[in-house]
Amino acid sequence: MNLEALDQPARDSATVVMLRDGAQGLEVFLVKRHGLSDVLGGAYVFPGGKVDATDALAARSLDAAGAELRVALAEPGLADEAVAALYFAALRELFEETGVLLAQGAGAAEAEIAWRMMREGRALDEVLAPMALQLAATRLQPWSRWITPVVGGVVRKRFDARFFLARAPEGQTPRHDEHEATESCWLTPREALRQYWEGEIELAPPQIMSLAHLSRHAGVDSAMAEARARTPPLVEPEPFELQGVRVICYPGDERHSVRARALPGPTRLHWRGGRFEPEGGLADLFADA
Repeated sequence: MNLEALDQPARDSATVVMLRDGAQGLEVFLVKRHGLSDVLGGAYVFPGGKVDATDALAARSLDAAGAELRVALAEPGLADEAVAALYFAALRELFEETGVLLAQGAGAAEAEIAWRMMREGRALDEVLAPMALQLAATRLQPWSRWITPVVGGVVRKRFDARFFLARAPEGQTPRHDEHEATESCWLTPREALRQYWEGEIELAPPQIMSLAHLSRHAGVDSAMAEARARTPPLVEPEPFELQGVRVICYPGDERHSVRARALPGPTRLHWRGGRFEPEGGLADLFADA
């Protein structure tokens, strides 16, 4: 946990939680951040990253306009250009980190051609134009919004991250880019959390809480339906110290400034033994699931 106050504003970013139906139920795609990364190095995360200055201009390659997309995002204060930039950033980061091209009419062959062109140094919108492809923003479902606290975050940067759900396209096989990410895997949410608990992988609090949330769904249709039926919750973690133990609490906790619960599962995580864990152990993440 970072205990230094950060005076920087939270930077807009976008994350894609890519899902598929597997033999054991719902599975999520995770990539392992490079160990030298200054943001969650060595941790398993969902593909994503910050919004670049060029994303708003490149958003012309989306299959929907910002005004239409803002309805699902449920952030009326955002300009249409900013909304479109968030969606484009989500799809761009997904492609850059996994090779999955969520575009209308794109299959494995188109994704491979686009991947090679991007490796040559071309921007994604420049890759899409000659292929006459539009990124499928309409296949992203806004799911949650996480804002890094000023004090008590797990990185020394602040992000205003929008999490989107997306169904993995048939015929495309995701990979890691061997640059920002060094490993990748499909796991059920419960298995990912079990591996975290056993010390086999590292996870940050947003991933822990998001996987606990996803563990309540049997398949992709269920998760997407729930996301469509509600406004994406705003999650602003609030840290405090309890009997010498650092704690992060979430909306709905008695110590949080927002009393309405935003997420299922525990409302706080304790920093013990070099990891974040709920008070009652692993089982707390699945309580009432």
